Amino acid sequence: MPPIPGSGLAKGLAVTLRTMTKKTVTAQYPDVQPELPPRSRGVIGLFEENCTVCMLCARECPDWCIYIDSHKETVPAAAPGGRERSRNVLDRFAIDFSLCMYCGICIEVCPFDALFWSPEFEYAETDIHELTHERDKLREWMWTVPAPPALDPAAEEPKEIAAARKAAEKLAAAQAEPAPEAPAPEPPAAAPKTPEPPAAPAAGDGGTA
Repeated sequence: MPPIPGSGLAKGLAVTLRTMTKKTVTAQYPDVQPELPPRSRGVIGLFEENCTVCMLCARECPDWCIYIDSHKETVPAAAPGGRERSRNVLDRFAIDFSLCMYCGICIEVCPFDALFWSPEFEYAETDIHELTHERDKLREWMWTVPAPPALDPAAEEPKEIAAARKAAEKLAAAQAEPAPEAPAPEPPAAAPKTPEPPAAPAAGDGGTA
């Protein structure tokens, strides 16, 4: 059966009439900010104090979009007679977000919790070269990282917390125990008495006849 002329237009108008009476769901961005999920992947924030320049994030990045520069400094000995040691000092930490594919591998492999996901997503640029953000900008995004969710009350206690709690309880129990009383000192032994000399005979007392 051939279609009735104008049936497509009628169906389209029917959909329009049905939706005209419904509440609009269009978000008026940027006047109204969207409500993002708690674990949204926006940009990567850097907590510079935790970075040890181990280079794991740069080596594991599949896009090679992380650039790190550092130098070594000599740390004097902490105690007299000790040995000097060297440590890495971070000079540059940059991420090219024009190459980043937001896989999160760099955050997962960081052994010192120096990288975090931030829900910030308003970082568009007119020049692609300006999408390479240095550590100052990454540190600013660190303050937009939301707090971690609360632990599940039924979850198993982390081993680190359990070990620290047991050590604290053991120390508190040791401090609460009363110290053993010292034994009372024994009185000094009395000096031995010297025997008294025998009494002298009375005067005029002669021997027996």
